[in-house]
Amino acid sequence: MAATLGGDPTAYGHLVRRHAALAKRMAVLWGAASEADDVVQDAFVQAYAALPRFRAGAEFRPWLLTIVRNLTRNAQRARGRRSAREAFVAIDDVVADIEDSALDTVRRDRLLSGVRRLPEDLREVVACRYLLELSEAETATTLGIPAGTVKSRLHRALARLREEVGDE
Repeated sequence: MAATLGGDPTAYGHLVRRHAALAKRMAVLWGAASEADDVVQDAFVQAYAALPRFRAGAEFRPWLLTIVRNLTRNAQRARGRRSAREAFVAIDDVVADIEDSALDTVRRDRLLSGVRRLPEDLREVVACRYLLELSEAETATTLGIPAGTVKSRLHRALARLREEVGDE
């Protein structure tokens, strides 16, 4: 990050390569669907333009993901509501891309269905922590909420999912 802030375009290219896949997963999870690539590209362009305002010592990943989240929301507002079916297919694609799934297909489908039914605030923290594998601190920064709120929302979300999916 120091090299990027020093004006090295090669260093920024490294940041792009390192975070592009995660940024795309986030855009898809937040509802960008077919516009995910455009949202991610715009996010990297905006992040580059905003580098002079980047707070020294801050982490790049949550800062970038906050930009991705905001651009995804703007894209959704611009095009209006899209079908829930498209959103669910996109979420399934992202989850299918995540390696190390120990869940069998039926249990995974039940879990995804439960995640889809969560209220948006709970679904966002679950997506950040478990689908995007962000830390609690990164989740808090990305969503713009206190770390304690992340913990309480995760607790509520997981309790709801346990009720629906069970611990079989």
